Order: sequence, then structure tokens, then C-alpha cells
Amino acid sequence: LFDALARASAASIGQFNSQSLANTAWAFATAGHSFPALFDALARASAASIGRFNPQNLANTAWAFATAGHSSPA
Repeated sequence: LFDALARASAASIGQFNSQSLANTAWAFATAGHSFPALFDALARASAASIGRFNPQNLANTAWAFATAGHSSPA
């Protein structure tokens, strides 16, 4: 299920707002499911819209990437 969710999320990442990006990263990291292609897409989309992140979105996204052990390409 998580692989299917990750693929669907990565495919529609351009439609996500800052809250959706942060929540998706947090959910996958919390579940212990680090899907590299999804985290790469999240990193690119987050970097492109970083000005719209509130402090909680920033903190949750940073935590998720650290917890997932994903070094972002963006």
C-alpha cells in the first residue's frame, strides 16, 4: 500500500501545497517507509515553494527527512 501511495503522491506532487508536502513527508517518515523517489519529489517541490512554508511545516519536513535518512537532491 505504501509503495502505491508513494507513487501516486510523487506523480501528483505539483498539486500539493506546503501543508500537504510536510504532512506527506511526515507520514512516510513516521511509518518508517522511506521511498526515495517520493522523497526526491518532495524535496524538489518543497525547495520550489519554501517561501510558503510556515514554521511548523519547516520543522515537520526537516524532521521527516532526518528521520528517513534521506539526503535531498534539491
